[in-house]
Amino acid sequence: MSVVAAYAYRHGIRVRALSLDDGPSLALAPEEFAWIGLYEPKADELRILGERFGLHPLAIEDALKAHQLPKAEVYDGELFVVAKTAQVAEREITYGETHIFLGPQHIITVRHGSARAHTDLRAQLEAAPRLLAHGGDYILHAILDFVVDGYVPIVDEIEEEVLAMERQTLDAFLSRPEIMRIFQLRRELMRFRRILGPMEEMASRLEHLETPCIDPEVRPYFRDVLDHVRRVSLRVEGLREVLSSVFEVAGLLEQQRQGAITRKLAAWAAILAVPTAIAGIYGMNFDNMPELHARYGYYAVLAAIAVVCLGLYAKFKQSRWL
Repeated sequence: MSVVAAYAYRHGIRVRALSLDDGPSLALAPEEFAWIGLYEPKADELRILGERFGLHPLAIEDALKAHQLPKAEVYDGELFVVAKTAQVAEREITYGETHIFLGPQHIITVRHGSARAHTDLRAQLEAAPRLLAHGGDYILHAILDFVVDGYVPIVDEIEEEVLAMERQTLDAFLSRPEIMRIFQLRRELMRFRRILGPMEEMASRLEHLETPCIDPEVRPYFRDVLDHVRRVSLRVEGLREVLSSVFEVAGLLEQQRQGAITRKLAAWAAILAVPTAIAGIYGMNFDNMPELHARYGYYAVLAAIAVVCLGLYAKFKQSRWL
């Protein structure tokens, strides 16, 4: 069975467990509502819930396929919400989905690919019966807030890695694996941003959506979810800009280092050109070269070479070419 937890609540207090194998147990009193959580369910399990709670076939089809963007749809007075979950696995952001059916007396969650169960969230809400007494719409807010809070550790982890890259860029050349990692992070953040956009739209719609499933007193809670998504989105945009600047600064520093090396090579080539030119002149072996017979000509030439080379060295040193 893919049912993780299924309970009936009355006035915010858990009163009994529910079972898909026992149809009569799914019957609810007027003052009760059901919270059923499933993980990657089979078609017949959703069919049973669909028959009991009147779930729309299109919503059931979407929940089974699990390849949806975040959205909020209303089917005959019932609300169907899709939220994208995210987590880091092997230095990559992997995504899952949480599908939520919200009706007058039920909230059904269907998770796909998400390792974060709602067990702790359920215990937290059950510890506050006054809030849980609001019903399924408050649970919907809590689940969406739980999903968005899962984005924060991802951004924190990437942010630390990006800051480490930024510090390293100022000290040494970026290696090929580091450059490839920068491009990988940029792709990951672009994909993440494509998820955050629909999440913003979905949270904004829930804030203003007029449906019997959502009490007007609960709508402001969805504004809090929207604010959280926007903060994460702003941080992701900031990280993308930092990654771009890291790559640009790395390129500029590399050009600067290459320019410094080129200047040093040019300076030493100019210094070495002096003795090379003089030695070349005296190596032509012409008979009529008066300097060849000078008594101190050899020492004078060496002294001239040393003076010129030292002068060039001092000049280049003053110009910071050496």
